[in-house]
Amino acid sequence: MPDASAEAPAPSLVGEEYEVEVGPVAHGGHCVARTEGGRVLFVRHTLPGERVVARVTEGHEDSRFLRADAVRILQPSKDRVEAPCPYAGPGRCGGCDWQHAKPGAQRRLKAEVLTEQLERLAGMTPQDVSWDGTVEPAPGDKLPPGEVPGWRTRVQYAIDEEGRAGLRRHRSHDVEPIDRCLIAAPGIDELGIEKREWPQIASVDAIAATGSQDRQVVLTPRPGGRLPIVELDKPVSVLRVGESKTGVKSVHRVHGRDFVRERADGRTWRVGEGGFWQVHPQAADLLVDAVMRGLTPRKGEMALDLYCGVGLFAGALADRVGEAGAVLGIESGKRAVEDARRNLEDFPRVRVEHGKVESVLPRTGITEADLVVLDPPRAGAGKRTVQHIAALTPRRIAYVACDPAALARDLKYFTESGYRPRFLRAFDLFPMTQHMECVAILEPAGKGA
Repeated sequence: MPDASAEAPAPSLVGEEYEVEVGPVAHGGHCVARTEGGRVLFVRHTLPGERVVARVTEGHEDSRFLRADAVRILQPSKDRVEAPCPYAGPGRCGGCDWQHAKPGAQRRLKAEVLTEQLERLAGMTPQDVSWDGTVEPAPGDKLPPGEVPGWRTRVQYAIDEEGRAGLRRHRSHDVEPIDRCLIAAPGIDELGIEKREWPQIASVDAIAATGSQDRQVVLTPRPGGRLPIVELDKPVSVLRVGESKTGVKSVHRVHGRDFVRERADGRTWRVGEGGFWQVHPQAADLLVDAVMRGLTPRKGEMALDLYCGVGLFAGALADRVGEAGAVLGIESGKRAVEDARRNLEDFPRVRVEHGKVESVLPRTGITEADLVVLDPPRAGAGKRTVQHIAALTPRRIAYVACDPAALARDLKYFTESGYRPRFLRAFDLFPMTQHMECVAILEPAGKGA
């Protein structure tokens, strides 16, 4: 018998509507608003300063905050535009956050988020990190309102029960079928994935390499599903994700190469399935340039590339420290390590170790390094890893961050460990979305102080 004394769950507020004045932007692709009763709403599809009707999408009577969509715009912002994408809007595709904002306004919103995260989590102002407060667009991405740069060279399509390709709705497993993704790079668009049906397939990952004509699709069948014959509009390699009783994903080549060739920093990079590569076609070169300008590598120096992926920064460092220098890369992805070793095999003074940074770095026996690059996953490096890096007393550190909250937390740890930001740059390498990329260069706190 059910326990009669157990408390009933708080009533859901999903579907309730509130007329609200919209406050500042918040990390996560939404803005903050409050109801007349003081309840906090995180509202998507709106902009600071607007008056809107917000409909609750998640939350209960006892929730600390509610999530909502702006379903009617009563007083629009001057930064609002008609969303160029027909699939953007409340309850639709969750891939973009700011289709309804002018491009310049999107970058200002991202700058406000980064400023807020630095102040709240690191106790730092833009002046403290020598950041000019701007989020820089990639060359060619500065387009008029209503135009969308096609930048996304890797797109994961979800397939609905009818075999139609689409994208996930916001915070949902539901699929929004589409006939075109506006932010997809031309090489993705040319494959024509949305034009065909995908029976018995759960997802299609599409990749269009930068600097080569390599195209790849990775198919994940539904449980027990059979692989269809793949005939797309352009030549393409096909890989299949296999079922595993242990839960470990296995990938099998169906035809073509099991990797794509990317181009950056004057070199060609082999990237196998599951290996990390920047999604924006100009991102790799932009970030390498920012990191190398900040580190100013010298001949004969010892450098570390942590979370090194397929070896992009390790290769750039090796090229600049020369034959008398040395570079150690650490990467947790087994296939990425294999690719990194192959990509860097012409640098005899480069070594790539497999494993998690927090585990491998202490075991290397390295007690000092001149330079460190770290490009951690979205969660950041964490206090222990930051402390270990600082104990190596590098003269400069380059921190590449895809999440402003993780960046701010780790900058605080670096400050506590005796390092200070020399400068910070932010790049809008994900137009129409909430995401950005940052490069922070750090040096010992006593230097130049």
